[in-house]
Amino acid sequence: MKSRVLERYERAFAARLGVKGAFAFWKGRVAAYAILKALGVGEGDEVVVPGYTCVMAVNPIVYLGAKPVFVDIEPVTYNIDVALLARSITPRTKCIMAQHTYGYPADMDAIMDIADGKGLPVVEDCCLALGSEYNRRLVGTFGAAAYFSFQWNKPYTSGLGGMAVTGNPELGSRIEALQRESIIPGTKEVMMLAAQLAVYRTLVYPRTTALAQNIFRSLGKAGLVVGSSSSGEFVPVMPDGFFKRMSELQARSGRRQLQALSRNIAHRRRLARLYDDRLRELGWPVPRLSSKADPALVRYPVRVVDKQRALATAAKRFVELGSWFECPLHPIETPMDAYGYHTGMCPEADKASREVVNLPLHPRADEGTVRRSVHFIAGIGPPAPAGGS
Repeated sequence: MKSRVLERYERAFAARLGVKGAFAFWKGRVAAYAILKALGVGEGDEVVVPGYTCVMAVNPIVYLGAKPVFVDIEPVTYNIDVALLARSITPRTKCIMAQHTYGYPADMDAIMDIADGKGLPVVEDCCLALGSEYNRRLVGTFGAAAYFSFQWNKPYTSGLGGMAVTGNPELGSRIEALQRESIIPGTKEVMMLAAQLAVYRTLVYPRTTALAQNIFRSLGKAGLVVGSSSSGEFVPVMPDGFFKRMSELQARSGRRQLQALSRNIAHRRRLARLYDDRLRELGWPVPRLSSKADPALVRYPVRVVDKQRALATAAKRFVELGSWFECPLHPIETPMDAYGYHTGMCPEADKASREVVNLPLHPRADEGTVRRSVHFIAGIGPPAPAGGS
C-alpha cells in the first residue's frame, strides 16, 4: 500500500506540472521502465532514442527485450535530429523517446507530427529539463508520458528518485499497478541515503564538487554509499532489486525542493544568461535557439578544443566542470557495442562527446562561479570551426 507521504508528493508534482497522474520511483530509470512496460514495450520491439544520452536511459528498453534505435542529434541543442527521425521508424517501432538534452526543449511540434502520423506514443525524457518550456508549455506534457530524475546532479535532488507522469488515465492506471508491484526500499539503504543527503547539503559547493565526487565514487565502489549507478548497470542486464518505488525520505525531500522550484528555475535562467553574455564577449559561439524554446538548463553546455585537458585541470583550479556526455552512451565505461551502438553511427553525437563539457547552474553557483568558469574555459579555447585547421 502506498504511504500518504508518497501520495502527497505525487499529487504536488502532478499539480506543478499540470498532469493527471504522477508516480514516484527509486530512480528516474525505474520510472522510465514502468512507463515503457505500461505501454506494452516488449521482446522484438524497437524504441527510437537520440544517439547522445546516458546508458541508464537506454537500459529500461533493453531490460524489456526491445531494441534501441539510435538517431543522430543536431549540434545546437544536442536533441534528436527531427530530419532523421522518420526514416528510423520501422514496422517494429513501438515508441519514440524524446530527450530534452541539458534542458533544451526538443522540437516537440515536429516530433509529435511524426509520431501522430505513424500512430506512435512519445515518451519524454525530462531528467535534465524540469521547468523547461516549449511554445509556452512545460516539457513533459506533450507525449503519452514523461519521466523525471531527482538524482544528485539534476534540477533538484532528493539524493535519488524519479517520477513517471501522464495525462492519460488509462496509462496512469497501468503505471500505478506496476508501482504497487515494486520493491519497498530497505531500511539500510534509506539510512545511507539520508546520511549522504546531509553531507551533500553541508559540504558540496562549486569549489568542492570535484573532491566530493572523487570521495563519493571511492565510497560507492566500497559499497559504503548508495550510488546513482552500480557497475552492474553498465551492461544490458537488469540487476537484482532494480524495480523499487520511492522511499518516504525521498518524497519528503522532493516535496520541499518542489516548493522552491520557481526560485531554482529563475536562478538557472539568470546564470545561463550571464554565461551567454560573458562567452559572447569573448567571441565564443552561443546557441541561437528557436523562439519556441525557453529552457531551464540543468547545466550549461559548452564546446572546448581539448576536453580531456579541461577535465584534467579543472579541479586544480577549483572549477566545477561536468563531463556529460563522455561518449554517446554516457559514461565512458559503457560497452557501446553491447547496445548496438558503433562509432560513426551518429557523427554529431560522436563529435559532441569529444567536445562538450558543462558548467554549473545549481542554486549554490553564483556570479563568481560564472566568472571563474568562463575564465577557465577561455584558457582552454573553443574547438576549431568545421573545416578549420
